[in-house]
Amino acid sequence: MNKQAIVSTSSAPESGIETVFARLRNEIDQLLDDFSIPVQMPRMFSVPDGVDFSPLAELKDKGDHYELAIELPGLEDKDIEVELADDILKISGEKQKETEEKSADCLISERSYGRFQRRMTLPSDADPDRIEAKYRRGVLKVTIGKDKERLQSVRKIAVG
Repeated sequence: MNKQAIVSTSSAPESGIETVFARLRNEIDQLLDDFSIPVQMPRMFSVPDGVDFSPLAELKDKGDHYELAIELPGLEDKDIEVELADDILKISGEKQKETEEKSADCLISERSYGRFQRRMTLPSDADPDRIEAKYRRGVLKVTIGKDKERLQSVRKIAVG
């Protein structure tokens, strides 16, 4: 189980809203541990750099194409996979973060990692052969071309 500890480097008494919420989160995590709740449950109380994350996405209709933007801060393009199967666009990858601080009497080393995955059904007029992905400055932009013939290929079926 992923345990988190609060480390205070000052001798001043703890105060502030962040400390109150950190104590509450730790107490809730301990309560869940005491009742043998599955490991997945405490994650709902984790910090933003926790184990799992779901990237934000925005899909815009640009007339002749769609533009999908997904926020993936802190990643490199080699950490991201974009796949298409059966009109389902799957974007997945892994986020890893490692920090280490050293001082005369203290060593702090923190690691966090997690996989993410987003699946989206393509619009009915999307052209699966005209999809491109580019990653810059923490944002993945996927351009999805439109196929006008595909949209017009709708036919009515008689009910009898």
